[in-house]
Amino acid sequence: MPFYLRKQPLEIPPPTEKEWIKKDEEEPLYLKDPDQIIDYLPQPFRMISKLVTVLFEQAWEIIEEREQRQVTKKQHPPPVRFQPSAEFQVVGRANCLAATREYIFIGLSTGLSVFGLATGEKLCAWETAKLEICTLRASDLGNNSHVLGTVDEMGFARLFYFSKDNLLHVKAINEVEDLSKRNACVDLELSHGGDYAGFLLQGSSETWLEIYRLPKDSWQKETEHVQTVLNSTPAFFKDRRLSPANIQKNVDFRSMDTLGESAEEQLLTRDCKMSPPALLMKVRSPKPLAGSAFKNPYEALMKSDDGTVVGLGQNHMIRDCHWERQEAVFNSVFRQYLVLENELESKEEKLSQAMFHFHGSGRTLPVGMESKTEPDTPVALSVHWNTSHNLCFYLLSRPPKEKVDSDLKPDVVWPCAAPIVLSAVTPCSSYLAFACEDGVITVWDKTIGFPLLVTMLPNGYVIRSIRFMPLPGHKTLSPRKVSPRAQVQLLVLCTDGSVHLITSEGKEFSTKLLVYKPEDPNQTTSAVATVPSLTNAVLTCSWDGTVSLTDTETEATVCHFITPSPWKVATPWQPIFAVDTDGRYLILQGDEQSGNIKIETGSHRSTIFLFDLMSCSFVKTSLQEDECSPDSLEHLPWDKRCDLFLKNSLQRLSVISQQIPECWSQLQKYAATLEGESQEN
Repeated sequence: MPFYLRKQPLEIPPPTEKEWIKKDEEEPLYLKDPDQIIDYLPQPFRMISKLVTVLFEQAWEIIEEREQRQVTKKQHPPPVRFQPSAEFQVVGRANCLAATREYIFIGLSTGLSVFGLATGEKLCAWETAKLEICTLRASDLGNNSHVLGTVDEMGFARLFYFSKDNLLHVKAINEVEDLSKRNACVDLELSHGGDYAGFLLQGSSETWLEIYRLPKDSWQKETEHVQTVLNSTPAFFKDRRLSPANIQKNVDFRSMDTLGESAEEQLLTRDCKMSPPALLMKVRSPKPLAGSAFKNPYEALMKSDDGTVVGLGQNHMIRDCHWERQEAVFNSVFRQYLVLENELESKEEKLSQAMFHFHGSGRTLPVGMESKTEPDTPVALSVHWNTSHNLCFYLLSRPPKEKVDSDLKPDVVWPCAAPIVLSAVTPCSSYLAFACEDGVITVWDKTIGFPLLVTMLPNGYVIRSIRFMPLPGHKTLSPRKVSPRAQVQLLVLCTDGSVHLITSEGKEFSTKLLVYKPEDPNQTTSAVATVPSLTNAVLTCSWDGTVSLTDTETEATVCHFITPSPWKVATPWQPIFAVDTDGRYLILQGDEQSGNIKIETGSHRSTIFLFDLMSCSFVKTSLQEDECSPDSLEHLPWDKRCDLFLKNSLQRLSVISQQIPECWSQLQKYAATLEGESQEN
């Protein structure tokens, strides 16, 4: 090691950048880096050296990432090209799909159609001219009955009831005769089991959420009576479906026996009128914080609640003058940054948007809710608005009113450090996940009432969508039937096309990058989906129309779903595909790529392809492993289930017993510190 002698200057040198370092900091800096005597560069060469170092490090990271991709590709065999097992054509342009165990529901440019999943045969339709269905939701009610929710291109929302090959129109939610007074439906959700329906409506100046309670028991009785009448009609009348083309007037199924006309003429010349859904609540977007109008604190206290829950912060004592003073101080300090921000901001004010979910009972809700309803029935609704830090819960156990409360307050409020942008809930309602604007992702275990994990993606990733992977007990939707050792996995799609998998089991969690950011923009992932029957597979679709199945454990692409020539995946940037609730079939829409495509809406035909996932070797192997795994407790006898439950309880007890002494020692130290501070004072 060379020996450096520090030479003292004979005279005061001219000022340089070295003089910026204080005298007390110069000596430690010299001892830490003695080579700085030779390598110390003046400006601007020092800045150039830093930039070159940063560029070199970034280039090295890209090189390592590319090498890792090449090694991964060499380790895995090439994916299998999977051909469709069946196909059928529909008249019109297909805009949306929904599939259950036995049926495929297709939203077309000419209405709504229902097809059999096994045969591909058209069962019934609700057809009308100049009506294009753009959004479709379906919920299975059991006994071959389904409730459907649709939104057309004009923003009108409708409810349908499908039972035994009959598609009946129930109610138009926001349809009006004067189009200038219409309110557009932005989004809709149906609860599992079809007990509730939510519609997000948007007016000219505000946005609100309407929740309806669906009378599915009454619908079943009414359709059974109609089916009895249809069975007694001749074959000529049975072939004619209920559609707007042969409907002119209204008839009530509940009073059909009192009418003098024959049943056949009533069904073929009049519209069916079923029991309408009951409006349960109307949730409006939160008001922006403004100055207080209260004269004294006592008046604000009288307007507030009993103090048992966290509120939205509307009842406060901050006046307008306080806001103005704070804003003036802030603007004076950060004036140079505010000028640039105002230039980037849009002058148009955007209306509030919301994302909402239905929840079952759990310990995150008030005590006693689980005893009033059935296990599979939703008991609460969660709503979060954009630019809002609060996740609000509204209990559904309230009677319908003729006049809905215009200023409905949430029953439970979860404040967050940043605005909530995305959220997801498992079908069994056992886990809740939400992502904030700053990139923080939180997963809650609702059955025990504690957060399962809190994590953040690396810098540079902007979250586009989140969804849960299927749990091992996917066939049982009750929260009490989910295995306590279930491995919770969250699938995250980012705006750059990368796909991340966050896995949590117990107190440990890990983040895996399933799909890297592609070098070719055409290979960017546009949509992801899960297969209900597979806990370790993800469906991805890219901009070039490639639909593939990826194994989450090995990060390998298992197979590509190929449409026969000359068909290609329709609108690959926003693909139209669906997986049935059992995870047996992949339904994919394809468009014919030729020069003789008919543009007219009436003559346009869309082709629907069905891929039988059960014939794939990877799917068969995964299903066998899931059946043999210890997490699938539904096939085990009750004594073995009790043994596993007791073992898990003992393991948790040992972990808790190890943590108790540490927590107790921390409390003692904190108490001693407080006692010492009190004695000094």
